[in-house]
Amino acid sequence: MVNRSALVVRPKQPFLDWVNAVDPADSKVTLQNVVDDPTIYLIPECGTEKDFANVLRLIYEEIFEDQLCAWYTDRECWPQDRSFAVFRRWFEWQWHSMVVDLSGEPLIREAD
Repeated sequence: MVNRSALVVRPKQPFLDWVNAVDPADSKVTLQNVVDDPTIYLIPECGTEKDFANVLRLIYEEIFEDQLCAWYTDRECWPQDRSFAVFRRWFEWQWHSMVVDLSGEPLIREAD
């Protein structure tokens, strides 16, 4: 086990609507395409729903921007309102309190 929790983030229809609006070439992307391979974030260890809610409030902006950047890197086209309310409308998530590392390989961080 590692001292982290996991957060699985899946875009919802409003996110896909934004993708299609900023880049019409991506208009063939379906909601199923974007939810089939969700991003999983390792987050600070959370033992309770309340702990998780507090952590999510602290990190949602970074996750929001990461999701936007994964689809469109031009920040000028990103939505101006990236509040927690918008995050909740654009994404669904699952929190997992137990993370087990079954790999014998060292954990390597990519440079930003």
